[in-house]
Amino acid sequence: MSAPPPLAHKIAVLVFIENERGEQLLLLRAKSPNLGRWTPIGGKLETAIGESPFECAARETHEETGHEITPEDLHLFGMIAEKAYEGESHWLLFLFRCNRPIGALPPPMAEGEFGFFSRDAIDELPLPATDRTALWPIYDEHRDGFVAMRADCDPEKNLVITVEQTMGKD
Repeated sequence: MSAPPPLAHKIAVLVFIENERGEQLLLLRAKSPNLGRWTPIGGKLETAIGESPFECAARETHEETGHEITPEDLHLFGMIAEKAYEGESHWLLFLFRCNRPIGALPPPMAEGEFGFFSRDAIDELPLPATDRTALWPIYDEHRDGFVAMRADCDPEKNLVITVEQTMGKD
């Protein structure tokens, strides 16, 4: 019996944006991955043009919300290497906090519809499993600092998260 084919490796960003009241902007995903679940906005890097994670985060923020930001408006607070996410692919995720609040709820789009939620309300939403167990706790603890982690998401095993490095707020 031959070995299964290797999984693709994807590079993406997630951007955490708040409104003036401190509520998080989330997207109810209309497509896979995370269909029917609330997540921060984000997307894949355009590797063919050499796009940086900061450039990608600014581009995706504008494309998905219409909110104009620059890389200087972003704080990189995390990096997560996810192995075998949903058994489909590996992901390298860069987590950003946007320092410029968004003024209004963006209109629905092909990717899904938006909502603003308090941090407490987010815990009651349908979220991807790794968001509930890892992503939001990472945000809570490291949003002003930095953390690098890896997560073994193999669906045949229990989720294993390993912190590889942390740095406090400057």
